[in-house]
Amino acid sequence: MKFTNLLRLISPALSIQGKIFLAFGLVTLLSIVSITGIVYMNMRETIKHNAVTSVADSIRQADESLNVMLEEINRLNTVVVSSKNTVIDTVLSPTEEISYEWFQEQKRINEFLSGLIDYKPYITRIAVVGLNGKVFFTGGPWIDRTVLGTPMMDYMLRNGSRHAYFKPTGGEMEAITVGREIRYNRETIGVVMVDLNYDFIKKTYGVKPTADSMLYVLDEENGFVYQSESAPSSYAPSIETVVNINQEFAGIGHAVEKMIEGRSYIVVSRISDYTGWTTLALIPMDSLLSESTRIRNLMAEISIIVFIVVLIGSLQVSSRITINIRRLRSMMMFVKDGNLTFPKTEIKTKDEVGQLYRVFVSMVEELKRLLEGIRISEKEKREAELTALQAQIRPHFLYNSLNTIKYLAKLNGAPNIEEVSGSLIELMRGVLGNSNEFITVREELDYVSSYVSIEKYKYMEPIQVYTQVEDEALLECRVLKLMLQPLVENAIIHGVGPSEDGGFVLIRVYEEHNDLKIEVNDNGQGMTQEQADLLLGDTDKKEIPSRFSGMGIRNVHERIVRMYGERYGMKLYSEPGRYTKVEVTFPKLSSMDQSDKEEVV
Repeated sequence: MKFTNLLRLISPALSIQGKIFLAFGLVTLLSIVSITGIVYMNMRETIKHNAVTSVADSIRQADESLNVMLEEINRLNTVVVSSKNTVIDTVLSPTEEISYEWFQEQKRINEFLSGLIDYKPYITRIAVVGLNGKVFFTGGPWIDRTVLGTPMMDYMLRNGSRHAYFKPTGGEMEAITVGREIRYNRETIGVVMVDLNYDFIKKTYGVKPTADSMLYVLDEENGFVYQSESAPSSYAPSIETVVNINQEFAGIGHAVEKMIEGRSYIVVSRISDYTGWTTLALIPMDSLLSESTRIRNLMAEISIIVFIVVLIGSLQVSSRITINIRRLRSMMMFVKDGNLTFPKTEIKTKDEVGQLYRVFVSMVEELKRLLEGIRISEKEKREAELTALQAQIRPHFLYNSLNTIKYLAKLNGAPNIEEVSGSLIELMRGVLGNSNEFITVREELDYVSSYVSIEKYKYMEPIQVYTQVEDEALLECRVLKLMLQPLVENAIIHGVGPSEDGGFVLIRVYEEHNDLKIEVNDNGQGMTQEQADLLLGDTDKKEIPSRFSGMGIRNVHERIVRMYGERYGMKLYSEPGRYTKVEVTFPKLSSMDQSDKEEVV
């Protein structure tokens, strides 16, 4: 039974605990596998890279060290072949062996050769071999005229015009012989040969990143100059295989991975620019990565242990998380049945579940308050409907009264009263009767015309208001309602009204940079810069009110900026005693464009 309950709790299809448990398990498993795989692969690549770098650097250093010794030997050979009195004359001398002159020549040339190789432990022997059979040497092993018919002598004569390198096979000792022809009067009269101690070659090329790594040095004719001892020797590739590898990777100069005789190797090759020899290193992959395999197995064991521990921990965590969710669910079931006075189980945690509990409790309290508020609002709603009905009656009564005044003025022959009352009716119809926030420029100019018709009777001199429209199509553009009347009102009251010289107001409507521009110009008293700043300044400064609409100049500017952005609005230009110009910038919007904008807002 307990096992069945456990299966039900951790089932992802039945409970949140099961989903949390499964999510923890999958995330942990993927994380462990990914991290272990990445670490192992990076470790393998790092081991391979470090081994290749180490071997390549060691080969380069060994090659450079060998080149230094060979350069020194070549300089000694050059000294020998260019010494006429000591070497060339002695080789060409007609003296015979076992004579006093012969002993003198032998002593003189031996002292000369000994002086050249003193304090050079890497040189075992230096010899001068004349084609006439004279042989002089210092060091070991012994050499005599029998060397003339050997393959080494033939090789030196064929390739020794500059420097020839020869690795003899067999013999009493292993060495690398560096030879050069001795020429006199454009004829070869002999050979100078210097033997490089092979022990120095072994120390120089002792590069073994693993115990069974192999290193070979081959000359230009695929002859083995140096060959490391492999352990065990049964794993070493055959000589023919090494030669084929050298021919295959000649000139590559970098590391590659290759299967050789059923075993994977890293092959590192380098060609010496000085000798032309190829150094070839073979590093077995299995022995190189043996340590990484052991670490991989250890990481796998640790990963399994960690995964089991995480599964047990996730089971405990998911159980503790979901216990509060189950408590909250039981409380919600009470509310679902319409019981707002359910028994509350306190959840004191500060996590999302605790926050959800507190929000749920506050929501239930708010629900109680709203139900009580609904009962109160029903009563207030009935009272508001009565008030709205009364508000609808007042404008109609005012329109009817003004129409009666207009009709009586017409009957009594008072055209001025008729005109004022008619203009007032039009203004009130636009302000109170039209609920639209946007109207056309044509309608706005009609409101201004009605206002001017009323305002002109306040002054002795007639007020001249002119309108200039650049393009009749601009009159159909949509603008904010009652934004032009306050500007004209300000121009009449504070501009041309106090003037005694007969002022005028000019309204210009034009297009500039795809924007709608409306200017209100007057030739009245003007204002100072401080007064202009006051009109468009901060809201905490004193506002100059409009006499009719109740909205000041600043209110018009703020309405435009809030609706269209900082790019649009009003600019004011004025000079005391001369003029005032208010420039209003709107986006050029047709009726359809304005409808789209209203939907977005």
